[in-house]
Order: sequence, then C-alpha cells, then structure tokens
Amino acid sequence: MEVNLDTPISREQVSKLKAGDIVKLNGFIYTARDAAHKRMLDEYYKSGELPFDIKDSVIYFAGPAPAKPGEVIGSVGPTTSYRMDSYSPKTIELGLTVMIGKGSRGKEVIEAMKKYKAVYIGAVGGAGALLSSHVKSCEVIAYPDLGAEAVHRLEVCDFPGIVVIDSFGNNLYETEVLKYKKMLEK
Repeated sequence: MEVNLDTPISREQVSKLKAGDIVKLNGFIYTARDAAHKRMLDEYYKSGELPFDIKDSVIYFAGPAPAKPGEVIGSVGPTTSYRMDSYSPKTIELGLTVMIGKGSRGKEVIEAMKKYKAVYIGAVGGAGALLSSHVKSCEVIAYPDLGAEAVHRLEVCDFPGIVVIDSFGNNLYETEVLKYKKMLEK
C-alpha cells in the first residue's frame, strides 16, 4: 500500500502503517547520526531539553553532504541504523514516532517501537543524490561543530521509503528472508 504522510506523525497514524507499506513523507524531518544522538541525550539527562520537539517527529539517520552552488543540499543517503540502537529506545519513549535509515534494528529498539508505537522506514542506501531531490530546504538547528553530523531540519516533499518494521514488530528483514529461503528450498 502507498501512504502519503504529513509531519508531524502521531502514534495513532503510525499504528495504521504495516511493514511493506510504501510511504512518501511531506513536511519537516530531522537528521541525526550517532554523535548527535549521544549529545542530545546527554543534554536531555542534564537539562530535560532537546534541541527540537521530538514528539511525533521523524529522525532520518543521515549526514548530508555539503550543497553544491545553487542546490539546497548535497547527497543525503541513510547511514547504518544500528549505530543509533543504544539511543533509539529513549528517543522513542520521549515521543519520536518515525526513524529512517538502513539496516536491521536491535531487539530493544523493536520492543520500544511496539510499546510506544513507532515505525522504522528504510531508505535506499546509495541513492543519496536521488533522495536529495526531495529536500526543499535544509537548516542546521543544533551542534554545527559536528559538521555533516549536526542536527539538520529538512523540509521534504514526497520523500520515499518503505516501512521495514511496523509498530507491531512485523519486520521485513525477518519475513522476507524466510519467504526467499522457502522459495529456494522448492
């Protein structure tokens, strides 16, 4: 099923998404990789604040390349998501509803997704230049000293992805491998 989603995205909305759904995101999303996640949560534990309102938000695990003259953003491909696994259960608890990245997620992340209603959307690795064409604006909002790993606020239009793990724990990395394995056994 193809679903258009406008940010912010509520827990009620993500609970309707199923693993395998094709999504197109519109609105504002945030980029953050492991260094930004660590700093965000360190600051949260000290002050109780984050650099943006995480409730019903989308974090894209990416570090955009610098924009060429006349462009909004450079290549913006996903980074490997397991590097955020130690931070994701807390960000989900705090209100994060959508994560975008590539690769599998750990058990604790999936359990938090099920408990608090969040989804994991896969973006195609190696397609950063294509994905950047869906970005209409880009602004560094926190930690500029981290360079590409700073927190960016992106305005996106029809940003594509596929729900890889839904809020019920259905996981394409597991189900599709089993389907393929059964096909090979026949």
